Amino acid sequence: MGTTWFKPGKPTQFAITCTCLQAFLLFGYDQGVFGVSIYNIGCLLGCALNFFYGARFGRRQAIWIAMGCIIVGAILQTAAFSVAQLMIGRIITGMGVGIDTSTVPTYQAELCKADRRGRLVTTEVLFTGLGVTIAYFFDYGMSFVDGPIAWRLPIACQTIFAFVIIILIFGLPETPRWLIQQSRVDEAVEVMSKVFNAPNTDPFIVAEKEAILNAVAIESSAPFMWSKLFHRDPLQTGWRVFLACLVLFMNQWAGINVIVFYAPTVLETNVGLARNTALVVGGCINLAFVVGSSVPALGSDKWGRKKPMMFGAFGMGLSMMIVAILLSFNGTTKAHITSQASIAFFITFMLCFGASLNAIPWCYSAEILPLRVRAQGTSLAVMNNWLWVKSFRNKQFVRQANYRAYLVFMACNFAFVPMIYLLFPETKGLSLEEIDYLFLKQDRLSLEDAHQQGNSTSDSLTNSKMEETAQLDMVEKI
Repeated sequence: MGTTWFKPGKPTQFAITCTCLQAFLLFGYDQGVFGVSIYNIGCLLGCALNFFYGARFGRRQAIWIAMGCIIVGAILQTAAFSVAQLMIGRIITGMGVGIDTSTVPTYQAELCKADRRGRLVTTEVLFTGLGVTIAYFFDYGMSFVDGPIAWRLPIACQTIFAFVIIILIFGLPETPRWLIQQSRVDEAVEVMSKVFNAPNTDPFIVAEKEAILNAVAIESSAPFMWSKLFHRDPLQTGWRVFLACLVLFMNQWAGINVIVFYAPTVLETNVGLARNTALVVGGCINLAFVVGSSVPALGSDKWGRKKPMMFGAFGMGLSMMIVAILLSFNGTTKAHITSQASIAFFITFMLCFGASLNAIPWCYSAEILPLRVRAQGTSLAVMNNWLWVKSFRNKQFVRQANYRAYLVFMACNFAFVPMIYLLFPETKGLSLEEIDYLFLKQDRLSLEDAHQQGNSTSDSLTNSKMEETAQLDMVEKI
């Protein structure tokens, strides 16, 4: 199992969660502290590297590599005395963030119980918003400081988060699902016993082990090739990869980057605020994003994934529609009043986004995928996310489109509502192995059916194991 520093049960679970939260806090901070397009290229490269090598190295080592890239990149940027050095450092940091964002949700999802997975993974994304907000106000404060320290210090502070994560991950285990996939079953059982503070013979540990072994056996019986991604297989692997990519596509096409990255530009150009006022109001709007993100962090295991995404998409579409209407009065005598009123609906948009398509897609994209392609599929989904982040970082789009830009995102959000209802199965309360049963049949199983199917499989495997043990005992007595 390797080196572990924390006591079994809650201390280990708490350490795992803190590590994942800090990794996404760093992700948010890095996004907010210095946004340039070449950084997104680095993130795309990081996802590509994780696609090819993530499954080989495992979740834990991938996080180590990610933090190493972020530290090297941050050092190069902080010490930069040329644009070329700054850009190279930014690409390397982006590579680390790409690996980080395509690994950490999977690491958390594979090391927690089904009834907690939703809130634990979505809380990571809440910390992304917190990181963006910290960076936003840090940069604002440093804007009053003269000299290169105004930008060198915020960039250098990334290394603090990364070093802490490296130290923490050194004392944490690899995920049992990856270990079983590598045929290291005894080590996987030891990890589960430590994480959940239960003996190897505990019914939950036995059932979890057998469920993962069964999932691996099902996957082995129907080999999958990426060249045949769009060919139907028993686990509907291609369809599930598509859903993971689609849900993170929605995350970007809701229109969030127009507001997060260009809030001051939007508030200056479209609303007409002074520069300093726009910076402060933009920070407050980003804070609404954090507040909204607390909703799935508290309730996604109670309300599920689909309903919050549907209601949130409808709320965002409505907010964008009202913003577009209010900003359409620019250039008229009513412009001052209507542009000021639009700020309220930027805030309602951020609240709705935080409560729905901000955090839940990151959880859903990790949990919907089968084990054999979880690392690669998550990498593809996050790569798709980063691709659209790069596309929307265009100030000219904001300046020239004016209120019409918000109509595009209004239409997208309204379109997402029926798409979510029709295409995405609910995963609330299901273990990662039970989710497989939603796709094993052509007609999708209900949540209750998936629970029963998963339980019956685990029960049958456990009963079979008990019968074998009983037979061995009888032989020994004879």
